[in-house]
Amino acid sequence: MGELFRGVRLGVDVGQVRVGVSRSDPHGILATPLVTLARDLTAEPDVVPSDLAELAHLVTEHEAVEVVVGLPINLAGRHGPAAQHVTAYANRLAEVVAPVPVTLTDERMSTVVASRRLSERGVRGKRQRAVVDQAAAVEILQSWLDAQRRRTE
Repeated sequence: MGELFRGVRLGVDVGQVRVGVSRSDPHGILATPLVTLARDLTAEPDVVPSDLAELAHLVTEHEAVEVVVGLPINLAGRHGPAAQHVTAYANRLAEVVAPVPVTLTDERMSTVVASRRLSERGVRGKRQRAVVDQAAAVEILQSWLDAQRRRTE
């Protein structure tokens, strides 16, 4: 496979209410928080929901070469309703951002890890909820980047 090809990646944590977004540097080393989007659950089936449109805009703005979406696999490793929901979201996103690829990655622990890290830093309550989605998106993208790098070493 060789070295991870250069370019910014976006990491996405899909929640029922919000979507956390992170981005990597062009070298694929560090993921940083970007934004939290509100899920648009009111769009008609033939209309692109505003959160997907906003993600597509971010892909263009940051010239992203790939979007990495965290797939919540429950601890037994089975693909439950949440995973199906995210897969459907990722498929829709792939249509909107084509030809930029959308990759699903196992994010079993990202929200838990992100919440714990924020608590350790003293970020709690409402403020934590506001940033936890971005933090989860950072965990998703960072662990994916680390895994890619391990594969190429």
